[in-house]
Amino acid sequence: MSSKFNYQCNDCGREIPGHGIVYLCEDCAVRQKEGQPPAGVLKVIYNPSLLRGLTFRKLVANRFIELLPFNDTGSLPFLRTGNTPMYRISGREAAIGGHELFIKDDSQNPTFSFKDRASAVVSAFAKEQGISTIVAASTGNAGSSLAGICAAQGQKAVIFAPASAPAAKLTQILMYGAILVPVDGNYDNAFDLSIEATKHFGWYIRNTAYNPLTIEGKKTAAFEIYSQLGHRLPDRVFVPVGDGVILSGIYKGFEDLLKSGITGGMPEIVAVQAAGSSNLIDNLGKKAFICMPSSTLADSISVDIPRNFRMAEKYLLQYKGKALKVSDQQILEASRQLSAQTGLFAEPAAAAAFAGYLLANAKGLTGKGTINVVLLTGSGLKDLKPVQPLLNIPEAVKPDIHSVTSFLKDKTGLV
Repeated sequence: MSSKFNYQCNDCGREIPGHGIVYLCEDCAVRQKEGQPPAGVLKVIYNPSLLRGLTFRKLVANRFIELLPFNDTGSLPFLRTGNTPMYRISGREAAIGGHELFIKDDSQNPTFSFKDRASAVVSAFAKEQGISTIVAASTGNAGSSLAGICAAQGQKAVIFAPASAPAAKLTQILMYGAILVPVDGNYDNAFDLSIEATKHFGWYIRNTAYNPLTIEGKKTAAFEIYSQLGHRLPDRVFVPVGDGVILSGIYKGFEDLLKSGITGGMPEIVAVQAAGSSNLIDNLGKKAFICMPSSTLADSISVDIPRNFRMAEKYLLQYKGKALKVSDQQILEASRQLSAQTGLFAEPAAAAAFAGYLLANAKGLTGKGTINVVLLTGSGLKDLKPVQPLLNIPEAVKPDIHSVTSFLKDKTGLV
């Protein structure tokens, strides 16, 4: 291994030099079967000789560049991506369970979602390669993320998204100046069409599980969690799961720290899926992948065929991760509770992680004295429609104090 990094096939283990643009292991990709998760997904592995003597202090000081697939942090967008806050929550559940609860709020990224981590790394790599146009398929967050990051970098973004995607996310894509290609179909249709268009026009594609660099961006959240806990590993991290790429990214980050000798273990990662879209965890350890149609209000994790299933499965089995399913009603209740008790308003896909935490705690799985982290991946302002049933906006009062007094007495009991 003479370069900074190589790619390694998740399926066959073959290594591919880390030069130029590489997406999948061609040997495995040609054996792809219809209706099955992609084969030949790649993992980035770094040159061990370049990591000797690496300390976490040095890693933080250099903005993780030793473990990122480009050469200069100056290639990153000027927008602040990552370095998001992590709050210690002294909530009722944590108090009763006798454990610590932290919430990592990635809605504080520039386009208000976790996806900015991946977009920033892909954009930086493209900049160093002289690439000016980047493509993505998205249910909304990845598309708006790439559009915003490209706007900051002077690059052009082309986004394939289901026409039914939330209006707020489509609005972001257009406001950032990207080319939006609305697709009359679901995310899987948009994904396949974006790859076909990329091959046809010679573009560079950001798609998760297809472009291995997206995982390298998402893993930085694991580095930050370790840093924000005072160089301690959490006992448990709750991650919302759709395609399985964020899950793999969190695993990859902690794995890089482990293999670099910085840490000596791996936290328990809990994969949380919506019950109406649980094809990833339902197929763990099975010989044949069976796809069931998805139906959940958490659009960002609504996926029929999880594109990174094979890698996510390998991580979960290797490091003994856990999996939980939560109903749409549990997701909405978690969103309401999180907002009302902490002031953190998360979109349904992100609230699914908190719903998983609540379920695990109710089942006694969190453990007394443990450190638990919930990963919030997107702002509630990204998708307002699902939470409307929780709300009852009152009628306007007349502009006099008597009307206000009557309103408060009838509606709130404050007077």
